[in-house]
Amino acid sequence: MINTQTLARPYAKAAFEFASAAGQTDSWSKMLNLAAIAVEVPDVAALLNDPRLTSESKVKELVRLLGDDADEAFRNYVQTLGENDRLAVLPTVWELYEDIKAQAEKTLEAEVETAFELSNEQLQTLAAALSKRLDRTVNLQQAVNPALIGGVLIRAGDVVVDGSVRGKLSQLAESLKS
Repeated sequence: MINTQTLARPYAKAAFEFASAAGQTDSWSKMLNLAAIAVEVPDVAALLNDPRLTSESKVKELVRLLGDDADEAFRNYVQTLGENDRLAVLPTVWELYEDIKAQAEKTLEAEVETAFELSNEQLQTLAAALSKRLDRTVNLQQAVNPALIGGVLIRAGDVVVDGSVRGKLSQLAESLKS
């Protein structure tokens, strides 16, 4: 069976190319997000999986739900997804679209986990250092986790930097065991 990533990838690329050419990457991001959320609502998901309904009626219902939040081009996009029976992959399309958009804009969402809350100045300094190291604009989200004891744990895409006291203690315990 083919996975949803494979099904969604061409639709995400096409959406990004169109939105980028039209200078509407942010608005398409919002419309895709709204559509992705809509198809995951249990009642809507049941409607989309109802074999008695035609693809046209499913598209009409989804477009009705999106209302004025979707422009004509996006409604046509949803129509194409519906004609190819791909409305259920909208959440994956949105995720892949966001990845393509982040790569094009050279941005990266990162999470910094600390034992204590950092000041805005500390967060900005850390974001600047990560931006320089990763050659991307890094947007930091902070999470406080007292179990770290001290230090920081940074997750930025595929990069994980564990500078926490808990991490160092775990490394020490592993080295003592071997």
